[in-house]
Amino acid sequence: MNIAIIGVGLIGGSFALALRREYADLCVIGIDRDADALDDALRRGVINEAASTAAVADCDVILVAVPVRQFPTVLAEIAGYLKAETVVTDTGSTKQDVIAAARAVLGHKISRFVPGHPIAGREHAGVAAAASELFEGKNVVLTPLEENTTESLERVRLLWRACGAKVIEIPAETHDAVFAAVSHLPHLLAFALVDEFAGRPNAKTLFSFAASGFRDFTRIASSSPEMWKDIALNNREALLRELNAYEAQLVVLREALEARDGDALQNLMARARHARDRWMAGELDGFRDEAI
Repeated sequence: MNIAIIGVGLIGGSFALALRREYADLCVIGIDRDADALDDALRRGVINEAASTAAVADCDVILVAVPVRQFPTVLAEIAGYLKAETVVTDTGSTKQDVIAAARAVLGHKISRFVPGHPIAGREHAGVAAAASELFEGKNVVLTPLEENTTESLERVRLLWRACGAKVIEIPAETHDAVFAAVSHLPHLLAFALVDEFAGRPNAKTLFSFAASGFRDFTRIASSSPEMWKDIALNNREALLRELNAYEAQLVVLREALEARDGDALQNLMARARHARDRWMAGELDGFRDEAI
């Protein structure tokens, strides 16, 4: 089996390593705009060969693992090389925009495009951070299209399961609303807090005293700015709704502090701790679950 990975970074590289562990006869072809990344991937044994876009013509599966705003360009570049039976999937953190780009570019070949999003990562990007175990026990969300063939969908499911992941399927609209809240918003908050501290006149003092709480809260601010800029812009409407909701909660905190209302502060904190403890314990049945 030949697989092309377009974007040989953390996610694409980890996908390659996980599958090479499971399939002895697998040939992984790396395609990337960064020649140094391809050289590094070859040295590390992540890919079997580096190639240009035309190499997808010889592949059974293509994984597109680039920042989401590059998808229209990448799909346009590969569309003319796709065999009728080639399956294309992706790792984009937003789905409605990626699907719209795929429909516009792939035409009747859209049935072979299976949108996906692995819920795994690290704060450091690049193929040097790739690991075969990255997806083990993690969720991979697929947002199947009405046009998808049973064969193409099942092939993508099997590949992710071979990586050790749990495959979940939900509508694209639901995906984008959910991840605006639980992923995209926290990243923006982490970036904003670190940037605000760094711009203060006493930044050196602040960072010299920052310890585990600040480090844990801001870990994801070490993520790729290019990737997260694209995600924020492509999921703009849902993310603005989440920012509005968070701002409203900050107002509640501010009002409690201004009023010296210790009971209100403690009650909010207690509710939050209880909710997080239940989430960490996997006790989700008591939470409301209204449709998004």
